[in-house]
Amino acid sequence: MGVVVAMDGPSGSGKSSTSRGVASRLGLRYLDTGAMYRAMTWWMLEHGVDPTDGDQVAAHVDRPVLVSGTDPARPTITVDGTDVALPIRGPEVTAVVSAVSAVPEVRRRLVREQREIIGDGDIVVEGRDIGTVVAPAAAVKVFLTADPSARAERRSAEHDHADVAATERDLLRRDRLDSRRAAAPLTMAADAHHLDTTPYTLDEVVERVVALVAATRENA
Repeated sequence: MGVVVAMDGPSGSGKSSTSRGVASRLGLRYLDTGAMYRAMTWWMLEHGVDPTDGDQVAAHVDRPVLVSGTDPARPTITVDGTDVALPIRGPEVTAVVSAVSAVPEVRRRLVREQREIIGDGDIVVEGRDIGTVVAPAAAVKVFLTADPSARAERRSAEHDHADVAATERDLLRRDRLDSRRAAAPLTMAADAHHLDTTPYTLDEVVERVVALVAATRENA
């Protein structure tokens, strides 16, 4: 089986940029599991389902058809054939994605699909429960963190938000929700490599993860 790199951590820690950078450097596929949860949330909102009502969400969980591209240079995601890469990053989805993600039926469906995409490996997978739930046997597990203020500045820059303080408050709110949910909470796997990205550039973080993968392959 090819290598599986599990990249976990909270929002704004650098997961997406690092994961795509590592996948590009090593010629691996890339999967953003967070986009899948956002896509599910977008569908619920579009179809008038209350995203905070777990029973309603569970009743509709099998209806949307999600397709995730795995090219790190141009990751894509569609819902029922519609490109939703941009709308799933909007504030409406961001505000309630944690609620939808906490529904056990949602997690069961998407974890199953994520494992199908992982298949025989050679992929970098980012999310919040990859090393603990989705791919616990991954050869390389990395848990990225960063100072909350640094995370807020990065996220604000990505989305052209002027209010960094508000962004930080929202990130911390999502941390609390994601860490306390009953189904697959945000937590670091016991055998994961913890990397605080605060003092490093993106290239430096990518280089460190690439080195971990190289060392793992040498010792395999």
